[in-house]
Amino acid sequence: MVNRERLTAEFLELVRIDSVSGFERKIADLLKNKLKELGLEVTEDDTGQKIYTGTGNLIARLPGNRTAPSIMLCAHMDTVEPGRGVIPVVEGSIIKSSGDTVLGGDNKAGIAIILEAIRVLREDKIQRGDLEVVLTVFEEGGLLGAGNLDPAGIKSTMGYVLDSDGPPGTIVTSAPTQDRITAIIKGRSAHAGICPEKGINAIKVAASAIAAMSLGRLDRETTANIGIISGGKATNIVPDSVLIQGETRSLKGSKKESQTRDIVGKINQAAANSGASAEIKVENLYRDFHINDDEKVVKIAVEAARNLKLDPRIESTGGGSDANIFNEKGISAVILGIAMQNVHTTEEFISIDDMEKGARYLVEIIKVAGKG
Repeated sequence: MVNRERLTAEFLELVRIDSVSGFERKIADLLKNKLKELGLEVTEDDTGQKIYTGTGNLIARLPGNRTAPSIMLCAHMDTVEPGRGVIPVVEGSIIKSSGDTVLGGDNKAGIAIILEAIRVLREDKIQRGDLEVVLTVFEEGGLLGAGNLDPAGIKSTMGYVLDSDGPPGTIVTSAPTQDRITAIIKGRSAHAGICPEKGINAIKVAASAIAAMSLGRLDRETTANIGIISGGKATNIVPDSVLIQGETRSLKGSKKESQTRDIVGKINQAAANSGASAEIKVENLYRDFHINDDEKVVKIAVEAARNLKLDPRIESTGGGSDANIFNEKGISAVILGIAMQNVHTTEEFISIDDMEKGARYLVEIIKVAGKG
């Protein structure tokens, strides 16, 4: 049976530990010990060396007590900024931050739910197959942990990533592909007060390009955004260089590619019109995935939700997660809603009631999967 007080205390312990992307060492060591105490065999991969952070993904295994499919459970250890010095505040059944930082429920609520579920499995001697727990690093800002994980080290062919908003019972089966677009526009410097006509204002070129772009929600499946613009040295110098960075996403790769081409074209056209030049780099960060409702990983989650009288909600998302990478690597993974609220803001909060439901739901998923 899920222990609400234990779950809450563990979540509060986790969010108090700083673990912004690239600085996961302390929480990784703590979680390694917790998993070993629960009887799991734990290894840490070499991702930390590959991405120069010194902390790798944790991969833990708990042998099953019956013949049934192995399943993978995943959450990420890192948080976004401002995520240092989190002071959680409990108000009734709501946990929030003090208002100066994010809470870190994204994704420490997922970790706490996984740990509580494992405790319940052991205490109640629930029949199940093998479990694999994957706790990744540097999910925020590029999915670098999952991206550098060797899939040969994962036995499971299906899994559940606990990393979405939406109440327990939410099952995300589709997610977009994303391109990151980085452009450096090069103009020509000049004195802004004496001879501005001799310069080519790179910021003005960038502004012209951005004004011509279609940004925001383009349709039900596609979005685009310019999120960074940086350049210039002083107000009395015509800026000769500016950096702009943005992204395109879509549930359909062809739409994403079309939108990326359009943005690149707008940048090149604005530069050509002004006598400037542009250096543009396009990186595909991850592919889209789409899992059919009749696949086993989905049917198990739906059955488990109905067993608990939760509303099974099959949805798509506009965000990327480790599930994108796992599906690309051949592991059929859906994302479970754990009711995180206002993530990536200082107004982030989560309900203890929802975390408790999430833990009960995960236990039920493992039970259903354990039937074989």
